[in-house]
Amino acid sequence: MDQRVYELLNDQINKELYSSYLYLSFADYYEQKGLKGFANWYNIQAKEELDHALIFRNYLHENSCDVKLLAIDQPNKEFTDFVQPLEAALEHEKYVTSLIHAIYAAAFEAHDYRTMNFLSWFIEEQQEEEDNAETMVTRMKLFGDDAKALYDLDQENAARTYSVPSPLAGKE
Repeated sequence: MDQRVYELLNDQINKELYSSYLYLSFADYYEQKGLKGFANWYNIQAKEELDHALIFRNYLHENSCDVKLLAIDQPNKEFTDFVQPLEAALEHEKYVTSLIHAIYAAAFEAHDYRTMNFLSWFIEEQQEEEDNAETMVTRMKLFGDDAKALYDLDQENAARTYSVPSPLAGKE
């Protein structure tokens, strides 16, 4: 594997683990504010980000590459209203998309078609993640000031369930 591609893939493990920490901090914020449904949403997001780290880890192992785990930064976000974590999540998902695109570009440059194929799942996943994050921001801005509507949004988020992502299905 091309050294630059390897380094970016290995670094992405750390970025995904940070994303998990970040979303746990969002879940904690909403839990403390009494919005258990939003907390549920972000607890599941945290689990998905951990899964993403494992998918990258597995890929490196499958390609006989060493995995070097790095320290995970502490999330440093402070919020004063319910929409701010949602906006931070959208911003973060756009950042993660840029990271995936950078790995893809490096793989393309190195003619690493296997990695490009591997990343196609993440490209689709990031499109879904950004869409979900944008929808949550829009809905909170439209309805979040109305207590009944906020309750309904919270109940909807409480109904979300976790499912194992397809690249991990059958591997654990």
